[in-house]
Amino acid sequence: MDNKNALRAGALAAGTTLMMLLMSSPALALTRDAGDDPGPGLSLVETLGLYVAAPIVLFLVIAGLVMVGDKSRKGQ
Repeated sequence: MDNKNALRAGALAAGTTLMMLLMSSPALALTRDAGDDPGPGLSLVETLGLYVAAPIVLFLVIAGLVMVGDKSRKGQ
């Protein structure tokens, strides 16, 4: 019985996501507005650093701070 509910929930989530994607309007990113000045693009290294390395480093720093705080409480 639990498997049927999980399948039903997954189908509902997939259907909702598909309908939201189909009903959303295009971003119109190719149309430039008056006064638009986009600036230079990012290189591959800058993109990987910003969207891959920075979140990993931030996660590790936060996890490290939590572990240090947890160890200090165990000593008391």
